[in-house]
Amino acid sequence: MLGLGPWELIVVAGVIVFIFGAKRLPQLGEGLGKSITEFKKAIRDEPSSDSKLDHGRGDIGATAEKPKNQGVKGSS
Repeated sequence: MLGLGPWELIVVAGVIVFIFGAKRLPQLGEGLGKSITEFKKAIRDEPSSDSKLDHGRGDIGATAEKPKNQGVKGSS
């Protein structure tokens, strides 16, 4: 697992407890879990919403303003 042994994981966990405090760790874990759940749900729902955008809008470049040919000889 990323080249981390058990001692390195213990040190990282100790630093996290020292920085955030033991009382706040459950709140951080809960927030992280909710974030991961929302991220997974968004990824799962993305292909269906992406296909709706492709078929519903048509050509995306059609709405862009075309540049004017200024200073070019031979253009009308």
